[in-house]
Amino acid sequence: MTSNKVKMAMVGLGFGSEFIPIYQAHPDAEVVAICRRDEKKLNETGDQFDISRRYTDYGDVLADPDVDCVHINSPIGDHASMTLEALDAGKHVMCTVPMATTIEECRQIVEKVEETGLKYMMAETVVYSREFLFIKQMYENGELGKIQHIAASHPQDMDGWPSYWEEMIPMHYATHVVSPCLGLVDGLAEYVSCFGSGTVRDDIAKKSGNRFAVEACHIKIRDTDLTAHVWRALYDVARQYRESFDVYGTKKSFEWTLIENQPHVLHTAKKPEPEIAQEVEVPDFAHLLPEPIQRFTLPKEIHDSEHLSFVQGGGHGGSHPHLVHEFVSAIRDGRDPRPNATTSANWTCVGICAHESALKGGEIVRLPEFTLAPSESSLEPAISSS
Repeated sequence: MTSNKVKMAMVGLGFGSEFIPIYQAHPDAEVVAICRRDEKKLNETGDQFDISRRYTDYGDVLADPDVDCVHINSPIGDHASMTLEALDAGKHVMCTVPMATTIEECRQIVEKVEETGLKYMMAETVVYSREFLFIKQMYENGELGKIQHIAASHPQDMDGWPSYWEEMIPMHYATHVVSPCLGLVDGLAEYVSCFGSGTVRDDIAKKSGNRFAVEACHIKIRDTDLTAHVWRALYDVARQYRESFDVYGTKKSFEWTLIENQPHVLHTAKKPEPEIAQEVEVPDFAHLLPEPIQRFTLPKEIHDSEHLSFVQGGGHGGSHPHLVHEFVSAIRDGRDPRPNATTSANWTCVGICAHESALKGGEIVRLPEFTLAPSESSLEPAISSS
């Protein structure tokens, strides 16, 4: 790196703009460049955040010697190619989910990271949300007891989103439900079985090549006695947005609220039946962050609250500054970020393999070997730091 600060280029400035002020406030980072195809909107963002170096061509970003890292927030179809180009150019990469949409692309990224020694992190919001950090803390403190089952759901009505979503297969965008199930127990998926259910309307089926309205998957977690059940829906299912995560233990269980912005529920074993279930308010975990970026866990710091990512999803559980801090810290300290490339590939390939299973009527599909390297402990530094 050219200075003590990690020098970032932000690529994609819709949802991606939310990260700019966090990097600017982080004591070990700075945003030196921004990139967007639309020059007018590029300049609006540059003026808003006082960033002078502005690119409409991604190649120019990668040629800039002052850029240490790129944070990619482009449409999903560009994730793999832009990641590989950045690694080839010697840049560390943070990329929004998913890592890619094919197993081969995931393989290429993992191999390129191993070849170059550069850092790659998939910016999975759920495993840095306050709900996940709360459950993870309870689990590590022994409050849940032995985990017996994990479940997650992510129904979302994508009508009104950019048109490229009409080409998306539900399980190809499954990391929001896969990651907490695996990340909680620091596990990797070994194999999956998935069924498709129902049908989407003809125009969506034609564009995506997928007829299923819902895809429901069981994940066998390697080297454990656990399975997780996850399901996804993108179109033609009547359900309020729900990006949920339920955990069932021998001592306590956590269930995500059925209605957004209502309290979650904690169940405690062996209490009188009327007292087993209690509403619980999940605390914020801003204290794990450097003081200058702690405020960014709060919804009031979202600068574009009308963006659909926040209308549906409530600001991703305060995860954004945790993601920034993890990536910056990993580069500063010369360690793998969490999740690293291998774990990101495993989480992403679960969904790719799941859709393959659904097309085969639920046949077991095993995760590729390159995704099964030992998993790093997903959030140990965040939980243990002060």
